Amino acid sequence: MLSALFVGSSMMGTSPSTQAKGAGNPAPRRVVTGRDENGKSVLKSFDGAQVVEIDANPGLTFYELYMTEGVPQLTGREPDPMLAGTKAFPGPGGTLFRLISYPPKRPEGWKPPPGVTMESGLRELSEKVPGMGDHFERDVPGMHTSDTIDYGIVVRGEMTLELDDGQKVHLRQGDCVVQNGTRHRWRNPLEEPCLMAFISLGGKRA
Repeated sequence: MLSALFVGSSMMGTSPSTQAKGAGNPAPRRVVTGRDENGKSVLKSFDGAQVVEIDANPGLTFYELYMTEGVPQLTGREPDPMLAGTKAFPGPGGTLFRLISYPPKRPEGWKPPPGVTMESGLRELSEKVPGMGDHFERDVPGMHTSDTIDYGIVVRGEMTLELDDGQKVHLRQGDCVVQNGTRHRWRNPLEEPCLMAFISLGGKRA
């Protein structure tokens, strides 16, 4: 998920803020529908996404929107799952919907904030997005794998996807990725943030 945390880059440190400090754009608003006692569709909430900012990698911002576990029952009266906080990825059959703003390409000579190391950065990531840091490799910064199928869309900016064989795919606004539980990393090639949307579907590794 990280654009290489250190390469050129409690339950939750989140808040339903309308402006993320490092992202430069208002946080997305979230509309959740449901049903009333008569079974009619109604608006349950219209609020801001939960905002998670990673201090070790300034500008890296998660917008946590919604998640489900198992097969949704679709009663329309389920409690908002985000009230319990977020998580790295859903379990088998679950889903997770988030946006991520990746910081711009770092200038030559850029260094992480004072005192930040690979381990402390991944520890912060796991504290704020529980378990996320566990998916990242220590010896190949940014490379990670999850037991999910991820549908990714470049909403704004551009992104480079790098795979095991060294192949790099350059993505522009509107391009879509289907990540089939494979090892990969993201790198922002531009001097401006990149915003991507992800829907993760939990699976079981064969």
